[in-house]
Amino acid sequence: MSANVQTTNRACRAYSTAMLLACVLVVSNAFADEQFRTETVKFQNLSVSTSAGVEALYERIHAAAKRVCPSSSDWVALYDRACARKAEAQAVEELNLPLLTGYYRMKNGVRTDVVTANR
Repeated sequence: MSANVQTTNRACRAYSTAMLLACVLVVSNAFADEQFRTETVKFQNLSVSTSAGVEALYERIHAAAKRVCPSSSDWVALYDRACARKAEAQAVEELNLPLLTGYYRMKNGVRTDVVTANR
């Protein structure tokens, strides 16, 4: 009887694992077919050499990142946040403005290690 129970448990685990993998594949394929959306953020009217200008630019980038990433049901909310964070980080990196980069890191808790050289 013990061998019969172990076989049933293994079959149940195998079936559960197969169903889980099938669900993951369906969800990942749904996201893979999605087209990338873009949005242009204009900031000619901002002075990016001031903290107020950098803050305004960051808010525009943050809002645009939320708009280009899908907003859907609660079960996809984690993906939405990751998408927005990635879009925001890419925009800040592409602009390559030191004040904006610093502000972005402060707002998002991004820590950078200070590297020092000793002789």
